[in-house]
Amino acid sequence: MSRSPGRFVTLVLGLWLALAGVAVAAPFDFAPAPQTDLNRVYRVDKATGEVAACQFQLKEGGVGVTVCFPPGEGAGAQAPSDYTLMPSRHEREGGIFRVNIRTGEMSICYVFDDKTVCTPQAK
Repeated sequence: MSRSPGRFVTLVLGLWLALAGVAVAAPFDFAPAPQTDLNRVYRVDKATGEVAACQFQLKEGGVGVTVCFPPGEGAGAQAPSDYTLMPSRHEREGGIFRVNIRTGEMSICYVFDDKTVCTPQAK
């Protein structure tokens, strides 16, 4: 039984393209809060800039729960662009930077009163 090198190359190329498509299609970026004693993770919608956060909390007498903080003031959808999250290196900082890669604008997002809020974007 002989193997066709063309078939193998086609299979590998098809698999690579399928995996690349999945990576490109990922609509969110995730990053932890820099604070070393806080188990909070932020999420940003890469196209709209909407930010939310979740963290683990112990539940009395059993398994813990995931508590999420939906977008509040300033954390909702922004102008369509290309957004990501950037934690600072400040070990006691509970917030995170939302960065607009295309414009260079940034804002600080953090949890306040059970919502994720962000400052106005600035350069």
